[in-house]
Amino acid sequence: MAFKPKRASIVFYVSDIARTESFYNETLGLDLQRQEGAEPFWLSGALEDGLEIVFFQMEGRRGDTPALVFDVTEGGIDDIVADLAAKGVTIVTPVSEAPGGWSADFLDPDGFGLGLWQAEDKPRSLR
Repeated sequence: MAFKPKRASIVFYVSDIARTESFYNETLGLDLQRQEGAEPFWLSGALEDGLEIVFFQMEGRRGDTPALVFDVTEGGIDDIVADLAAKGVTIVTPVSEAPGGWSADFLDPDGFGLGLWQAEDKPRSLR
């Protein structure tokens, strides 16, 4: 199975989601929307060119984000992660539950964190 990303989001882990919401909406004039499925709420919005930006409040350290997260639009996240591991890719976080679906994290050859996200209504395996 050859995975070819069609969509991606930039994801930020922040220390104060309300402060982030105020800054991006009021100071920068973006239209971030509150989303449910994580505690506390999370934020998402799109720039005019269609690039989605997402913000979650969680523990982290500087350098953990932003992260580029590829959408698995057709499903099969388990297969994709297995294929990446078979090719020697370092899997940082195996397929795990995420708001609205499933996610996994891995490293590129230089150690940059990348991720996958798949909606919960898609099959985890296509094999």
